Amino acid sequence: MKKLVFACVTAALLAGLAVPALARTNVDFYVNVAPPPVRYEVAPAPRAGYVWVPGFWDWRGKRYHWVRGNWSRPHAGRHYEPVRWVHRGGRYYRHGGWRDNDRDGVPNRYDHAPNNPRWR
Repeated sequence: MKKLVFACVTAALLAGLAVPALARTNVDFYVNVAPPPVRYEVAPAPRAGYVWVPGFWDWRGKRYHWVRGNWSRPHAGRHYEPVRWVHRGGRYYRHGGWRDNDRDGVPNRYDHAPNNPRWR
């Protein structure tokens, strides 16, 4: 019985420690190196039920890596923001790649009112 109680208490404590790590949703990520020029891709012939998502430079550890464009199923009532690198304060920040219903610059997963452009 003592082993069962000990196991339950240990599991509860470990679960309590894991919750704050899972609760973190935003990481400020920047790179000190400018991305290479954008590669322009010719979109393949249209596919019924899909939209073309253009390629972009992604940072992978120590260098940029080109992610080719691809076909993606559209999400009803949502808008795809192309990935772009923004230069601010001598650093480069990656933005976009998410869908923003009201195009207010706040990703739907963080937006309290994703269909109202005046609410932040």
